[in-house]
Amino acid sequence: MSQSSITAHPESVTLPQAEIDGHEERFREFVDRSSDRAMRVAWRWVGGDTSAAEDIVQEAFIAAWKALPHFRGESSLDTWFFRILIRRAQNHRRWKHIRTLWSGTAESDHADPNAIPDGDPFLQARIKRALGQLSRRQREAFLLVHMDGFTVREAAAILGLRSGSIKSHLHRALCHLRVELRDLMESQGSSLPGESGESNGTE
Repeated sequence: MSQSSITAHPESVTLPQAEIDGHEERFREFVDRSSDRAMRVAWRWVGGDTSAAEDIVQEAFIAAWKALPHFRGESSLDTWFFRILIRRAQNHRRWKHIRTLWSGTAESDHADPNAIPDGDPFLQARIKRALGQLSRRQREAFLLVHMDGFTVREAAAILGLRSGSIKSHLHRALCHLRVELRDLMESQGSSLPGESGESNGTE
């Protein structure tokens, strides 16, 4: 995805010129720094649909630009923005599910565990199936912390939950995945994220 494809249009917002200049510079710096990660996160959360991910990233950056004058710094700019992006991804999946029910076609609504759309198909299918067996909150917490690199505190802010709830969802998710994927882990001599003490769960 090219940088230009996710650039919002600040001229659509009515602000005093001095504020426009300051917010525009800050916003452009944020887009430059965050666009790649935003695309990876969105791509995973919409199940590997590149077109939908691009639309969600575009919408999230535009919404962030419009709301930036009201950002009060109660959380980091990254956490604030990704809360916007995740909500749009959740809405996309919710409407996708409704359309699927309406049309009678079978589509998977599980977030894809892979950051890159290639690799071992068998391994991807096993991981995706195991993630699909988690509750929605367990899956979301696992993806944010162990796949997207957010801390427990950041994940809690993005999902609107307490840090303790995120930790609980992570524990249950890891317990389930450990059982479902144990044979793969043993055959490859690897472990699940968070099993060897290294975790993104720092507060």
